[in-house]
Amino acid sequence: MRFDLQIIASWIEPGTRVIDLGCGEGELLKYLINHKNVTGSGIEHNESRVTLCIEKGLSVLQGDINEEVLDYPDNAFDYVILSQTLQQVYEPDTMIRSMLRIAKKGIVSFPNFSHWRCRLQLLSSGYAPVTRQLPYEWYNTPNIRVITIKDFRKFIHEVGFNLLKEVAINTQSQDRYGKAIKFLRNLRATYGIFLIGNGT
Repeated sequence: MRFDLQIIASWIEPGTRVIDLGCGEGELLKYLINHKNVTGSGIEHNESRVTLCIEKGLSVLQGDINEEVLDYPDNAFDYVILSQTLQQVYEPDTMIRSMLRIAKKGIVSFPNFSHWRCRLQLLSSGYAPVTRQLPYEWYNTPNIRVITIKDFRKFIHEVGFNLLKEVAINTQSQDRYGKAIKFLRNLRATYGIFLIGNGT
């Protein structure tokens, strides 16, 4: 399992209700059900990934997370996970408000566009950065926005949510391994992972 998913899994309390938005092939969801005894479900846009999830015995709905999340009642879950998907969401503020409506806590992770390799590529070449974490050209990327760790931290405080936990990580070997970054996180980390809650 990817290193960022290992960290997310470690933050989930056993026996809780979890929904994974943009759950991919269900790797995290399957782990949480098997190892943390959670009641888990997911939403995924890609049909072939949904099929793989269902073959694994997972409860995954195919659809647009922006629309499907509106159908859930308040506090239907203990945790909602949005892992490496926020940069593809059209209205991230609306999405995060919806997340914290349907769950007590939200976990958000994303590639850090402020990593030194991104900065160096832009500075030295003048082209939009292409990295292992952001592997697309500007014209074919599914990412519609770029986010930095500092940007997200500022956003959470501005909208009045609580930042409950935060870790910045640097990964290697197809993101399977990594380490937490404590010094110059916005410059040195490839990913940011945040646990957030309502301010009320």
